[in-house]
Amino acid sequence: MTERLYYNNSFLLNFTAAVLDARVEDGRAIVVLDRTAFYPTSGGQIFDTGWMELEKDARKLRVSEVGETEEGVIQHYVDTSDVETLKDGRVRGFIDVERRRDHMQQHTGQHVLSSAFESLFEMKTVSFHMGAESCTIDLDTKALAPEQVKKAEAVANEVIAEDRPVEIKYATVDEARAMGVRKIPPAEREKLRLIDIKDFDLNACGGTHVRATGQIGGLLIRKIAKEKQGFRVEFVCGGRAVNTARRDFETLTDAATLFSSHIYDVPVQVRKLIEENKAGTKREHKLLEEVASLTADVMLAQLGDKKVVRQFYTDRDMTFIKLLAQRLTRQGSVVALLGCGGTQPAVIFAQTSGLPNDMGGLMKEALVELGGRGGGNKDMAQGGATDASKIEAVLEKIAGRIA
Repeated sequence: MTERLYYNNSFLLNFTAAVLDARVEDGRAIVVLDRTAFYPTSGGQIFDTGWMELEKDARKLRVSEVGETEEGVIQHYVDTSDVETLKDGRVRGFIDVERRRDHMQQHTGQHVLSSAFESLFEMKTVSFHMGAESCTIDLDTKALAPEQVKKAEAVANEVIAEDRPVEIKYATVDEARAMGVRKIPPAEREKLRLIDIKDFDLNACGGTHVRATGQIGGLLIRKIAKEKQGFRVEFVCGGRAVNTARRDFETLTDAATLFSSHIYDVPVQVRKLIEENKAGTKREHKLLEEVASLTADVMLAQLGDKKVVRQFYTDRDMTFIKLLAQRLTRQGSVVALLGCGGTQPAVIFAQTSGLPNDMGGLMKEALVELGGRGGGNKDMAQGGATDASKIEAVLEKIAGRIA
């Protein structure tokens, strides 16, 4: 069993160890040590990275991932194809400092935030996930109001600002229950490792943590989403919070420049633009309906005794030919076979209700040649085409099938 050096000191960033095993599995080199400060993916926290330096020749190998088997063996995935020279040797390990600091900030921040939700609103955290850009906790609650989110965030940041000590303790399960540990893990262990945030939170955890809450550096809640069993809260801490706030500010500044407004006025400007676009879309649709009606009038006047209107438009879209088909079939006893080109070539087959043809069946035949997808019923069907150049020939062929 590998000795976990990070258990007692999350700030231990280099160490020496003996190689117990070195092998290749699925094309990846795996190294097992007798002791390690590298944290493996576990408990919602992602793995450390860094380097191993061989004592015998000072060769440095990149540690790209760290995992743990079901038997508790910590496996270091290193970037090398030569594992034979590692066997029975000794190495010095070096932890990626920035990544470790980031993970400590996120994980301790999670403890603070989870405790805030539980102490304020009795909302328990059922899971935690640390991602590359943000972290999430899932809360066991049927409702979560914006005011509750703000309050939990405020309390969390108060605890961070108070720079409370964060200590590592060990206790049996019974001792942990008596101490009021927030969540006891289901796995049986002789001793539980506890993370104690002074006078605020006590929880069982095997992850890496800061020494005092001030080192978390601030916490920012980013998103709330309803999940099947409760609510998911997305947040960032420390350097991530600063980087996120900076990115948000730059994005808002760019948007405000486009609107010639202050960043705080961007939502108002966006809402105004959306309403103007909606009004413009309505006006455009009304004009399109008028054009379709006028076009239908002209077509019907020129139709004579024929029952079929066949037309392909290179510069129109599905919306127009559908409106035109509706106008034609409502104003006369006709079959409309219409097509359009553009970025999304399409066809519409429609007939006045009561005519004997099957537009849905004819559409299925047409789509075999057009290579698109679609369908419909007896009186109207529509479909897409992968090649607009084939549409006119297909329309002509289908026209010959009309009764």
